[in-house]
Amino acid sequence: MAVHSKRIPVPDQVAVKTALLSVSDKTGIVELARELNRLGVRLLSTGGTHKAIADAGIAVTDVSDVTGFPEIMDGRVKTLHPSVHGGILAIRDDADHVKAMEKHAIGAIDLVVINLYPFEAVRARGEDYPESVENIDIGGPAMIRASAKNHAYVTIVTDPSDYAALTERLGKDGQTDYPFRQQMAQKAFARTAAYDTAISNWMADELKIETPAYRTIGGSLRQALRYGENPHQSAAFYVTGEQRPGVANARLLQGKQLSYNNINDTDAAFELVAEFSPATGPACAIIKHANPCGVATGTSLREAYLKALACDSTSAFGGIIALNSELDAETAREIVKLFTEVIIAPGATEEAQAIIGAKQNLRLLVTEGLPDPAQPGLMAKTVSGGLLVQARDNGRIADLELKVVTKRAPTDRELEDLKFAYTVAKHVKSNAIVYARDGQTAGIGAGQMSRVDSARIAAIKAEDAARAAGWPQPLTKGSAAASEAFLPFADGLLSIVAAGATAVVQPGGSMRDQEVIDAANEHGIAMVFTGMRHFRH
Repeated sequence: MAVHSKRIPVPDQVAVKTALLSVSDKTGIVELARELNRLGVRLLSTGGTHKAIADAGIAVTDVSDVTGFPEIMDGRVKTLHPSVHGGILAIRDDADHVKAMEKHAIGAIDLVVINLYPFEAVRARGEDYPESVENIDIGGPAMIRASAKNHAYVTIVTDPSDYAALTERLGKDGQTDYPFRQQMAQKAFARTAAYDTAISNWMADELKIETPAYRTIGGSLRQALRYGENPHQSAAFYVTGEQRPGVANARLLQGKQLSYNNINDTDAAFELVAEFSPATGPACAIIKHANPCGVATGTSLREAYLKALACDSTSAFGGIIALNSELDAETAREIVKLFTEVIIAPGATEEAQAIIGAKQNLRLLVTEGLPDPAQPGLMAKTVSGGLLVQARDNGRIADLELKVVTKRAPTDRELEDLKFAYTVAKHVKSNAIVYARDGQTAGIGAGQMSRVDSARIAAIKAEDAARAAGWPQPLTKGSAAASEAFLPFADGLLSIVAAGATAVVQPGGSMRDQEVIDAANEHGIAMVFTGMRHFRH
């Protein structure tokens, strides 16, 4: 049996005789109040909640009648009073607490139903600083925490989705059990933590504090997952509330629920394809295990898909397909020829949806937009005992001043291929080498310990693709190559030359830059430096 610090046993069942209802989101609150009233529970309320309940013809007492003090300061002060917090925090089985309640005429409050001012929604709308501050709730979190602390006697409900479970329990005998109160308390503490996280992170952004003394990450449960990366790992999907088009805010039009790996790979795919604006033409990215196996642009979405697929049709099996424009019927017909896990796009025509619908398990996600690659944001990664937090990599080659470091400058075609390859390389696990030609990846080498190995693997992939497609030679011949970090030795460049590339883009900055430049000049290769690295681990 659980006990208080004073070793007073905690009761399992607690009768709910008085309830305090004060909500910003009034979904279901009138129905809940009506049920509580039917069960004989005395209702206390404030402001707009009191009005909604009273207007429904349900007996309810204004909290100001309990405190003997009116709401003041535009409602900022209404529940911060001993008559409220004493009624919530009192240990009913502690003689001293009971004596204090009797002395000060404080009535016990057994149920507290609260949700908070919509700070997160206000921020999502882009309201200004004063409006955001005004939507920071004070009394609500105080009552939530007080109720959660005293969950031995008080039931705290912060989510309208829990009203049904609450009324089901009360409908039996007007009581709540201790495990239920514990669960609601845990959820309540998590809610206030996420709320304060949103506020503190917003203020850090507003004040341009890049490394605040305390950094928290908050999210609400979107989906409990069957397992994580592997079946023996538990997992769940939480959303932070960031209004960024992508997997977290997409609508699943059809198919099975997404798995942990689906979500991770789909995010990687959509962030990559968003680098290519629809204004410049259709684009497609095919992802496998968070790495692209093919990326291409085209005059049509179908052409972009087929070009991306041709880069590595073997790895594309069971992959994720991301599109930068509305999925049309022609493209859908091509996609369903191959086993695919997920398609994500800004939209999909009705005809395309019908075609995809023939594949029952194929997930189709629509986002109503593309994420902005230049938009700032935060990324977090856990390590043992800590949290690594960094700014999103929103650097783009289009915004950089490229420096030609070789005797030969790239041709116009080579320059376009270099930009394309470097854009893709930003989204490839390091060490990364990407070959590209005519708006199409020719070969991708990802995640190797040696950059030379990445260059060779990408070339092998290109040769395999050429054989599969019946091409006379791999697309690496006459291609442009990108390295997401500097080439530390000339051997990496020589591997790129051996694959047939005629131009290279890299950040530069190695102690042996001149050695690499000399090797490029010796082989007639054009090379440009970007000055920006894109490590991706």
